[in-house]
Amino acid sequence: MSRQRRRASLALSVTAGLALLAAGCGGGDDDSTGLPADQESAGGGDGSPAGGDEGIRLGILGQCEGPFGGFHEDVVAGTTLALAQFAGATPNSSTSALEGFSGAEVAGTPIELVGIGCGDDTADRIVQEVRRLVEQLGANVIIGPLSGDEGIAIAEYAKANPEITVFAGISGSQEQTLQVQAPNYFRFYGDGAIWSAGLGDLLHNQEGWDTVAVIADDYSFGHTSAAGFIADFCAVGGDVVSRVFPPLGTTDYSSYIAQLPNPDEVDGYFWAVGGTGTQAALEAFVNGKGDLTGDQHAGNLFFNPNLAQALGTGIAGAYVGGFATLPGDVQTPEIEEYLAAADATWETIPGSLSGNEPAPPSVAAAFGFFYGYYTAGVALVESLEAVGGDISDLDAYHAAISDLTLDLPYGEISLDENRSGIVDVGLSRLVLDDAGDVVQETVAIVPGVDQTFGGTFSPDTPSPGRDFPACEERDLPWVGNAIPVVDGVPQG
Repeated sequence: MSRQRRRASLALSVTAGLALLAAGCGGGDDDSTGLPADQESAGGGDGSPAGGDEGIRLGILGQCEGPFGGFHEDVVAGTTLALAQFAGATPNSSTSALEGFSGAEVAGTPIELVGIGCGDDTADRIVQEVRRLVEQLGANVIIGPLSGDEGIAIAEYAKANPEITVFAGISGSQEQTLQVQAPNYFRFYGDGAIWSAGLGDLLHNQEGWDTVAVIADDYSFGHTSAAGFIADFCAVGGDVVSRVFPPLGTTDYSSYIAQLPNPDEVDGYFWAVGGTGTQAALEAFVNGKGDLTGDQHAGNLFFNPNLAQALGTGIAGAYVGGFATLPGDVQTPEIEEYLAAADATWETIPGSLSGNEPAPPSVAAAFGFFYGYYTAGVALVESLEAVGGDISDLDAYHAAISDLTLDLPYGEISLDENRSGIVDVGLSRLVLDDAGDVVQETVAIVPGVDQTFGGTFSPDTPSPGRDFPACEERDLPWVGNAIPVVDGVPQG
C-alpha cells in the first residue's frame, strides 16, 4: 500500500479549546442542547424506545461541560460523518454538527437523531442524559459516551435496559466491557490500557529507563491508562517507584508534583493527566522540579506538539502512547479519503483542536475523539446492513454486531468476547523538525492488542486503581514485536 509522508502537528492548542468550551458551554438544568429534535416527543408518545419497525431513533451522548467539554462538537461530528458517508445523511448546518442531520437510511430503515446528550464527565449527569434520550425522547440506539466514569455508568444502564443498543463513543475505562459485560454494549476501539501497550517496552529496552514515576488522573480512565503503562513497563523488568493520583479537574498541581521524585532520582515520568489538566500539571512540574527534558517524559494521548506553545521546545523527545487514530505523518489512501470526506461534509466546524473556532473539519477528524464516534457510526451502519435493517430480533442484531470486523481508515477493528475492540496501537515521539517546531512522529505500531493485555487483566482481576496492577514481570506477546515506522511508513 502506497503512503506519502505528511508531517503534521495539531494546528492549535487542545487545552485552549477545552478551556473555552468548558467555561462557555451552557447546559444548566434544562438539559437541552438546542437540537430541534430535542423539543419533540418520541414516536409512540409513551416515552418508550421505538421498536425495529419504527426505524432507528438515535441519541448521541456528548460532553459539553467539564474537563473534556471542548470535544462536544468533535464527537457529534464523528458520528454525523459516518452517516453522511454511508447512510445518505445531510447535516443541517454547514458549520456545526450540533444542528443535527436528516435523510439517513440504511437498508430501507431510517435513522432519526432524536437528541444530543450534554455530559460533564460525571456518572450522575450522563445517566440523567441517557434517561432523557431513551425514556423521554424514545431513543433505541445510543452512541457514546466520551469519558471513563461515564462509560461505566452507561454500560450499567444498558445492562439494565436490554431493549436498547449502545455503541460506545470513546470512553476509555476498562470496566465498561471487561467487568460490566452488558450484552447490548459495544466498543469499537481500545481502552486506556491498550493505548499504552508497547510504551513501557520501548522506554525500558530502547531508551534505558529502569525506574519511572507515574502521575495519573484519579478516576477510571486515568487508572486504566496508568495500569496499561505499569503492566507494560514492569513486564520487561522496569520498576515503578512512585504513583501519584490528582483528582480529575485539579487546577493547582503543586502539591502532587511535590510528591514525585526529583529528576535526578528517577529515569523518567509517565503522565496520564488529561483534559484541562495536562498543561497545568506540566507547568507545575517546571515550577517545582525545573525545566522539562523531553526524553525524561512520556505521556498518554494528551501529550501533543501544542504543549510546546506554553512549555517551550524542551518537551521535544517525549514519547506518546496510542489513541484511536495515528499521528499525521502516517498517511494512506484510506486516511486521505476519510479526511477529505470530512472537509466535503462541512465548510468548517469549531472543533477542540482549533480552539473551538471554525476550522477545516479534517483538523478535528484526525484526532481520536472525533474518530471514536465515527467508528461507532460506521458500526451502526454495517450492523444494520448485516440484518437487512431489521432490529426487531435484538438477540440476532446484537450477534451481528459482535461478528463485525470494520475495515476503517486507521486499520481493521474486531471485537473480543466482551464486545471490546482489538486494535493496533501507534506509538510516537515529539521531535523537532527542520524549522525548529515540535511535531509528532510515529515510531512504532503494536498490532492486535486486546483488553486482557496478554493475560494481565480479566473479569476476575480488580479494576485498575491506585494500587492495581502490581509491578510484576510477565510475558507479553508484543514485546520485541512492535512494527517500526520510518518517515510515516510501517516497516512490516
